[in-house]
Amino acid sequence: MKRSMIYVTGFVAVALIGAFAVALTTRAGYESAEYKVIETDGSIEIREYPDLMLAATDSKMDSQGRDGSFMRLFQYISGANEAEQKIAMTTPVFMEGEIGESDVSMGFVMPKEVAAEGAPNPKGEGVKLRERKGGRFAVIRFSGRLDSKLAKEQESKLRDWMESRGLEGEDSAEAAGYDPPFTPAALRRNEILIRLVSSEE
Repeated sequence: MKRSMIYVTGFVAVALIGAFAVALTTRAGYESAEYKVIETDGSIEIREYPDLMLAATDSKMDSQGRDGSFMRLFQYISGANEAEQKIAMTTPVFMEGEIGESDVSMGFVMPKEVAAEGAPNPKGEGVKLRERKGGRFAVIRFSGRLDSKLAKEQESKLRDWMESRGLEGEDSAEAAGYDPPFTPAALRRNEILIRLVSSEE
């Protein structure tokens, strides 16, 4: 009995390590939006982001992309654009809108080189190109399967931290996810970002 328990425990440990390695490898394989870390306090950072170009579409916060939003964006980077250009996947996927509300905007970040050359216009309806203005953000990082409830909880934690530091942020927040849908919840990297108001450069 003890031996079988050891085998089971060992198998579970190996499986978890394997899943963790796959998650890190998959995440590391994508170009990620650049930012400069200004300050770190545990799972919270103050970051400076440059302007980013996004391919965006309407989505539902709790749909996890199953409402067709993810596929619309994936089709765009797979060649459903005026140049029929294939565009590399990047991280994170931004979810912009009022956290806790159903309707948000899901956005893929255009690779730096594609943005510099000019991203091709989408074909058909449902996807649009737009700029995400750079600036200074307070950011909290956490794991789990991102939904409205978890996002709201983390936003509240972040706002409490900001208040303790005397930092003022915009009323709205945005969420960011770094992992594909098959990544286990415990290994997922999620973030809530709040743009700071009147921050010094």
